[in-house]
Amino acid sequence: MKRFIEFHNLLIITCLCVCVHFYSLPMHAQDHQTLRSQLKEATEVLACYPDSVDLRLKKAALNLQLEQWQYAKDEYDQVLRSHPDNIAGLYYRAYANQQLGRYNFARLDYENLLKVVPGHFSAQLGLALLNQKDKHHTEAMNQINRLVNQFPDSAVAYAARAGMEQEQGMIELAVYDYTEALKRDADNSDYLLNRVELWLKLGRKQRAKADLDRLVELGVPRPALKKWYRQL
Repeated sequence: MKRFIEFHNLLIITCLCVCVHFYSLPMHAQDHQTLRSQLKEATEVLACYPDSVDLRLKKAALNLQLEQWQYAKDEYDQVLRSHPDNIAGLYYRAYANQQLGRYNFARLDYENLLKVVPGHFSAQLGLALLNQKDKHHTEAMNQINRLVNQFPDSAVAYAARAGMEQEQGMIELAVYDYTEALKRDADNSDYLLNRVELWLKLGRKQRAKADLDRLVELGVPRPALKKWYRQL
């Protein structure tokens, strides 16, 4: 199991947008090889059509999924030089900048995106998570609370707030928010796995076992969960 995975990594793959303190299953080696093959093909095609924004964005997205942050940022830089209001360019460059530790540049990209598209869900989420990572906890929590209020049907918003609360040691509040997220996305294995971790911290082993058993029902191999089953 991979610890402290960013919510944004899920958003890149699923087009959600993270993050914070999040447990998830790792990428398989086969998936990694597939991405590398796709990147090689995308690079070759881009060389033939270097002015294509769509092709450059496609290559940059593959760079991100392979955690090649600087390469991705370089591609987004090129897109934004000629198209400074490109939504995907601003959003994903912000994420790449965050991974590179360039928090002020990431914050600027999110803010510029929100000028182009006020109320943009992913940009608001990204900015809140960035502030959490940069230890601007009060600002981050205010932003995520606003997001939950704006999008009360969003499982992602609740889960993101739960992750912040979990990171800050607010365990009961995090359980509540993961539970709200699961009401909206009942089969999400990441939310379930994080709630297992919280149940165990609270000593509620029966509830932890119920969530673990649910994960097995959803197709997660039981051996992959042995770390948590051993704590029951």
